[in-house]
Amino acid sequence: MSRKPQKVRGKARARPARRSLVGRIVRWALLGVLVFIIVGPMAVVAIYRVAPPPITWLMLQRAFEGRGFDRRWVPLKQISPQLVRAVIASEDSGFCQHHGFDIAAIEKALHHNAVSERIRGGSTISQQAAKNVFLWPHRDWVRKGLETWFTVLIEGIWGKPRIMEVYLNSIEWGPGVYGAEAAAQANFHTSAARLSPAQAARLAAIIPKPLAWRAAAPGPYVRRRSGTIVARAGVVRRDDLDGCVY
Repeated sequence: MSRKPQKVRGKARARPARRSLVGRIVRWALLGVLVFIIVGPMAVVAIYRVAPPPITWLMLQRAFEGRGFDRRWVPLKQISPQLVRAVIASEDSGFCQHHGFDIAAIEKALHHNAVSERIRGGSTISQQAAKNVFLWPHRDWVRKGLETWFTVLIEGIWGKPRIMEVYLNSIEWGPGVYGAEAAAQANFHTSAARLSPAQAARLAAIIPKPLAWRAAAPGPYVRRRSGTIVARAGVVRRDDLDGCVY
C-alpha cells in the first residue's frame, strides 16, 4: 500500500523532465531555422555587398555538364552604359521605380500563363540577381520563397547600382560564358566598356535563351528583338530610367 504513492510521484517527476527536454529541442530547432532563413542569408548578402560572388549553382551545374567556364568580373564603371540601358529596356523597364517586385508585371504573367502553354516570367532584375547568385536554377515553391527573401535583402543592403553590377557579372550569356566582360569578348572581341548600342542590344536580346541564341550570329528573331531593344534603350536614356544606377 505504501509503494503506490511513490510510483505516482516518480512518474509525475518524469513527465516535467520529458516536457522540458522536448521544449529545449523545439527551441533549438526554431533557433536553427531562424539562423538558416534569416541570419545566414543576411550575412552572405552583406559579404557580397563588397566582395564578388565567387560562383553560382548554375555555373557549377554547367561545369559538370562540360560547358566550360569563362567569367571575368569587372566593376560597373567598366561596363558600358549602353548595356545597362539595353538590359533595363529588355528585362525590367521599371528597375529604378520598384523596390524589387513589379506587381503589374507579375499579374500580367499570371494571366498569360493561365491561358497559354508558353510560360512567361514576371521577374525583375533584382529577382533574377537574387536567383542567379544565391539559388539553384530549377523552379519550385521553396526556391521562389527564398528568392523573395533574398530580393528583399539585396534591395535593402546592396542598392540598385550593386544589384546591376552583380547581375551583369553573373548571368549566363552562352555555353560557359558568364558576365558582361566574358560575353563581350566571346561575341564581339571587345571589352564590356566598349560595347556599341547594337552590340549591347544583341547581348540583352539573348538573355532569355543564352544557350540557344547567339549575339554574334543572330537569327531573324534576335535581329528583330535587338532592333526593338535599341529603340527602347533610347527611351531609357531619354526618360532617365537608368538614373538609379548612375
